[in-house]
Amino acid sequence: MFGIDSSELLLVAIVALVVIGPKDLPRVMRLVGQWVARARGAVRQFREGFDQMLREAELKELEAKWAAENERIMQQFPAGQPAMLAGADPADAPPVMTPQPVVWTPPAPAYDAPSDDDIAVAEGIPSEPKP
Repeated sequence: MFGIDSSELLLVAIVALVVIGPKDLPRVMRLVGQWVARARGAVRQFREGFDQMLREAELKELEAKWAAENERIMQQFPAGQPAMLAGADPADAPPVMTPQPVVWTPPAPAYDAPSDDDIAVAEGIPSEPKP
């Protein structure tokens, strides 16, 4: 990230050990680590805010484009008018097909159904007297 080579890092560590001393070095390293963590958090927060501003700006731009396109379409095809190609002559428009109502009629029977009396006579059962 900063272009620090391993030999340069080793030199910094040796100078820190000599200047700070082995007794205070862990406390100083912990303090440096905390500062680095705070700096990273601030950078991350700044980047997230910047990204959010970009997204909002893109959304506003897209909404403006969509509104302009919607307005253009609404002017080209007014409400209540059949949707036709722009500049087409209404006389050249295809005919409007309206569905016809479907009426269902039951099919005619293939033969005359026998009555109950005819079935009883055919089976040999005496018919009952009618009241």
